Amino acid sequence: MSIEIKDLVHIYMAKSPFEKVALNKVNLGIKDGEFVALIGHTGSGKSTLIQHLNGLLKPTSGNITVDGTDITAKGVKLSDIRKKVGLVFQYPEYQLFEETIEKDIEFGPRNLGLTEEEIHNRVLRAMKMVGLDYEEYKDKSPFELSGGQKRRVAIAGVIAMEPKVLILDEPTAGLDPKGRDEILEQIEKLHIEYNMTIILVSHSMEDVAKIAGRVVVMNGGEVILDGTPAKVFREIETLENVGLAVPQVTYLTRALREKGFDISEDIFTISQAKEALLTLINKSK
Repeated sequence: MSIEIKDLVHIYMAKSPFEKVALNKVNLGIKDGEFVALIGHTGSGKSTLIQHLNGLLKPTSGNITVDGTDITAKGVKLSDIRKKVGLVFQYPEYQLFEETIEKDIEFGPRNLGLTEEEIHNRVLRAMKMVGLDYEEYKDKSPFELSGGQKRRVAIAGVIAMEPKVLILDEPTAGLDPKGRDEILEQIEKLHIEYNMTIILVSHSMEDVAKIAGRVVVMNGGEVILDGTPAKVFREIETLENVGLAVPQVTYLTRALREKGFDISEDIFTISQAKEALLTLINKSK
């Protein structure tokens, strides 16, 4: 499974006084099993881009190939593409509507015309993948759960369709720290244990630094940076010029270097900073 985006252009309200170029010749490739974080200021084109990847939006020009199929070509069955590319919007718990968790998660698979046995098995697998015990939660109402648990149910509903690529748009938005950590842990688990290709849209540099293997930065409808977190977060000036930042711990370690401390510039997570600071302390003894 791979995604290839070539010269993608999307113009809202084209040929009108309100015309807006949302994507401007975007070129991007995503390989099997990658964990890609997509970051950018509001209006940079992130949400527009991800909605092209399963055909929710059609490009003004350019091509998108998913698993060898040009999804922009005429006659392509987009329902087949959406089985391969699952999209979880912001605040997905607002889309929960069934009276029990099991019924909510099985809604998508049931619409695929599967047997009752296969529907049940998909619910079991999806709940396991997001860390919800089937027997404990299956008969509960989704509306009895915490914010983080509701979001896991919503993600399970998409996973039950068994996509090869999972796109998540700000999956931790509005959650308390505990709920945020739970969701990030489950997303990381989906990537590591199930080799699922993940595309994560996020405003949190800390989250991105912690779990993504690759970071793509967008501004003005274009890709301006693309690389490992270490490579991208070295570009502090570029990021700040487009209204972004690097993880807070990176500013801390930069300040320590300016004070003369021998500490690496490639520190982007709290665990990395802890290890580096302990090394400094041990050296000073």
